[in-house]
Amino acid sequence: MLRHTEYAYYFFDIYRKVIFSMKITVTLLLLLVLLLFSAFAQDYTQVDLPEGAVARLGKGKVSEVQYSPDGSRFAVVSSIGTWLYNTTTYREVAMLGGHTGGVLGIAFSPDGKTVAGWSFNDTVWVADTETGEHKGTLTGYTNGASSLVFSPDGKTLAGVSRDDTLPLWDTETWELKGTLTGHTEEIQSVVFSPDSKTLASGGWDGVRLWDVAAGELKKILTGYQAKLDHVAFSPDGKVFVVRQEGNRFWTWDTETWEPGQTVTADTDYWIYRLSFSPDSTTIASGGYDNEGYDNKVQLWDTETWEVKQTLATNTSNVYRLVFSPDGKTLAGGSGDGLVLVWDTETWELKDTLTGHMERAYKVAFSPDSTTLASVIADGTVRLWDTETWEAKRTLADEYTSGIYGVAFSPDGTMLASVGGVRDKTVRLWDVKTRKQKQVFTGHTDDVNSVAFSPDGSMLASGSDDKTVRLWDAKTGEQRQEFTGHIHGVSTVAFSPDGSMLASGGRDKMVRLWNVKTGEQRQVFTGHIGTVNSVAYSPDGNTIASGSRDKTARLWDVQTGEQKHELTGHRHTVNSVAFSPDGETLASGGGYEDNTVRLWDVETGEQKQTGVAKSVRSIAFSPDGRTLAWGSWDRTVRLWDVQTGEQKQEFAGHTRWIESVAFSPDGKVLVSGGGDGTVLLWKITD
Repeated sequence: MLRHTEYAYYFFDIYRKVIFSMKITVTLLLLLVLLLFSAFAQDYTQVDLPEGAVARLGKGKVSEVQYSPDGSRFAVVSSIGTWLYNTTTYREVAMLGGHTGGVLGIAFSPDGKTVAGWSFNDTVWVADTETGEHKGTLTGYTNGASSLVFSPDGKTLAGVSRDDTLPLWDTETWELKGTLTGHTEEIQSVVFSPDSKTLASGGWDGVRLWDVAAGELKKILTGYQAKLDHVAFSPDGKVFVVRQEGNRFWTWDTETWEPGQTVTADTDYWIYRLSFSPDSTTIASGGYDNEGYDNKVQLWDTETWEVKQTLATNTSNVYRLVFSPDGKTLAGGSGDGLVLVWDTETWELKDTLTGHMERAYKVAFSPDSTTLASVIADGTVRLWDTETWEAKRTLADEYTSGIYGVAFSPDGTMLASVGGVRDKTVRLWDVKTRKQKQVFTGHTDDVNSVAFSPDGSMLASGSDDKTVRLWDAKTGEQRQEFTGHIHGVSTVAFSPDGSMLASGGRDKMVRLWNVKTGEQRQVFTGHIGTVNSVAYSPDGNTIASGSRDKTARLWDVQTGEQKHELTGHRHTVNSVAFSPDGETLASGGGYEDNTVRLWDVETGEQKQTGVAKSVRSIAFSPDGRTLAWGSWDRTVRLWDVQTGEQKQEFAGHTRWIESVAFSPDGKVLVSGGGDGTVLLWKITD
């Protein structure tokens, strides 16, 4: 039998062992959580890759941002899919992709557990917001989707089909409940009443009210002019408004469905989409006059339908306006990249959020009103703290608009990309880590082409701002700016020894520049259309150019004389490339030509022709045995130069392909697309 002291030590020993065991358990649990977190925090470059691709750089061009109703998810809709983020960590939860066409829009279910989306390839899908897994692809559209909306009770998903019908799905089974027919012209807007009993649809042929439960037409509203493009219920469900293209909107009392007011703004004043305040007492409208100068926000009292306040913006057009869920703030994006926020108590301007370089066309509040998200035409997404109005986070590096040009560094360790509408940058990526290293800024318009110098120390870029710029590849500093083109620059190429740079553009000329001095050394004239592509022969003695005038031409570098005019293409020549031995020139033709042609450089005679869909870019493999081309049909194809047979085909871009390039070792092919992404493909023998 144990004595008292022994009992004490006995129980103390048990306690010590339990605590020690608990520490081990807690430590193991923490390690497990960290491991699980690391597992789920997957590198975005590896998410949902198409077959044959080893990585994706960039997340596409942003078109919309949304918070889920429960605030747990933040969705960024891009040209390749929908990226879901956890709003606590802002790490990617999933990318809802798998489309052959870009995503047009999404809708969250009221409980935030489901997201529905539709895309260019006419598919409609639903996915779980926790896991990102697809719940299914919906049927019921006969001519493609143009909109989706959940009922407030979450029981029904309504869509707008481009055949002017409205399919309804049951959100329990995702089966088609029925299709509402009756519209004879394009449907522009659809919305559920707050009680979920009525679906309103408006289009070029007017407004219809539908009984959701019965799936029948309740009423056709009259008393307005046609060409309607926006319908909305007030949050309390008492008022229904319809906006016309132009300067007026109409109202109805939803109890009687008797016409209310016809509200007309100032003469020649164009109203954008209307936004109700959460308490239903105010409608905000942004707009501009026909000259584009008188830009303002107007606030309408929903009792009197008179303007109770006009907010001067001192900026360009104010686009989508939104109230915060708590009703304390009104926010809107402007045409010059500003995000404006007003206090709804005083209607004084709280702040003007700057930092965007282009049009701010979408804004969205988080459900708790603590964060404002803004989307800019340059592909930037910014999240703002609504207390301090400082940027909390910027999602800029990952999202880009269309990629117009790609180039590997000579050692294969770096990849440069340029382009996209209003992008104006040169981006440098580390091929091994797949991280963006630098963004070179300075161009004032779209950048169309990029090339590495043979020693890899410099990058050259050509832009619609009429300049060619040289950048230090390590520091990102601008070394030279070549001016002389009288229109935008489409293409650039270094000479094999790196001493000269060739450029071509919309002024129909090919210009040669001394890289060291920046002086223009030679101008080749003869093309009667935009010069789309230039290339140096491996020995540096010949320059090839492809033009919108349907020809490719070979020029003598020393004399500036034309050696050959290569004719046969039936449409613009978008790309030219020399074989590594310099004996063959490849040229790719655009729409209505749809061919790749091989030419003998010495004689100028055509050697071979291959069929391809509107070729945008071509490239020879380092061993010269393979020719790759990217096309308007969103595919990359590899062609055996000797046999003329197709070796491989890669599909994964959701928009046309602008540029292709082989890695120096020939094991990887990179493609840049209009969808704003760069895909790296593994080459098989």
